[in-house]
Formats: sequence, C-alpha cells, structure tokens
Amino acid sequence: MIAHLAAFAGIAALVIVTPGQDTALTIRNTLLGGRGAGVATALGVATGQAVWTVAASAGIAALLVASEPAFAALKVAGTAYLALIGLQALRDALRPGRRAHAAAAPGPAAGGRPRAYRQGLVSNVGNPKMAVFFVSLLPQFAGPDASFATLLALGALFCTMTLAWLSAYAAAVARAGDLLRRGPARRILDAVTGVALIGLGVRVATAER
Repeated sequence: MIAHLAAFAGIAALVIVTPGQDTALTIRNTLLGGRGAGVATALGVATGQAVWTVAASAGIAALLVASEPAFAALKVAGTAYLALIGLQALRDALRPGRRAHAAAAPGPAAGGRPRAYRQGLVSNVGNPKMAVFFVSLLPQFAGPDASFATLLALGALFCTMTLAWLSAYAAAVARAGDLLRRGPARRILDAVTGVALIGLGVRVATAER
C-alpha cells in the first residue's frame, strides 16, 4: 500500500507541475489581484478536482466519459469558458491604460477573490480531461476492489498537492508582481496568457475519451 501511495504521489506531482490551464489561470489572476486572488484560483481548481474525485469514486465520471453527448457537451462548455477568459486577456493587452490602473490597485477591483475562485472551479470542472484522468488514474492505484473511502483519499491527496503547488506559484508570481505589472511586461504577459488559454481551450475541444 505504501509503495502504491508513493507511486501515486510521484505521478500526481508530475501531472500537477506540468503547466496547463490551471497554471495559466493562476498566473493571470495573481497579476490581476495579487497573491490572494492567485490562492483563491488555486482553491477553486482544487475544489473542482474534489468534485471530479467524488464523481470518479461514485462511478459518475465513468458514465460521463462513456456518454458521447455528455462528453461532447462538457468539451464545448470547457472550450468556450477558456476562450472567453483568453479573449479577455487579449483585450486587456490592447488596453494599456486600463491595465495600468489595475496594476496600481490590485485587489477586488482588479478581479476579486470570489471571481478568481469561481474561474478556477469552473475551468477545472469544465475540463473533460479531468474526468478521463480521474477515472483512469485512481483505480490503478486503489486496486480493483478499492472502497469508496480509498478512492476519496487518493483524490484528496491529489487536490491537496495541487493546492500547495498552485499557491506556491501564486506566491512566486506575486513577489515579482511589481515588475510584471509594469506597462510593457504586463501587456506581453496578458497577450501570452490570453493566447495560451485560447490554445488550451482548443486542446480541450480536441480531447478524446
């Protein structure tokens, strides 16, 4: 059991540290609202993963993956949401005056923690890859006869590791915030994260079961 847990933690760490839509969204919201907004995004992402953990443990996620219409609908929703946030970032990159104001006063007016949390949650729940990931990963390490509690425990570990990693990411970005919020650097980052989020949305759209 200990060996399985260590192997699961190792694979989970590799998946978590690989940059993706959760990382891009955390960086963007940290730049908009400071460390608090970044941590709120991380908490939203972890909450979304907790939803998938429960769904996978209860067998609901497997039904979703097996259903072509449901899986397609989730892909459309996830793609549209990421594309929307990406387009907002690109819009901000082209409006330096508005960004300068946000840089001078990061916080609720620049995005807000509730909004950041909601974005992290919706982005993760709307990612069909998470359904496939949890359905395929958890049983491998929990065993074929694993209990509901065992599956939940593994999922909780994954959520906790994600929250810790993205929160650390937010702290690092926040430390460099003064430099990154300056005009040229900020516009470049807005443009890069915008393109990245749209690209990640396209990847969600092409996700296979």
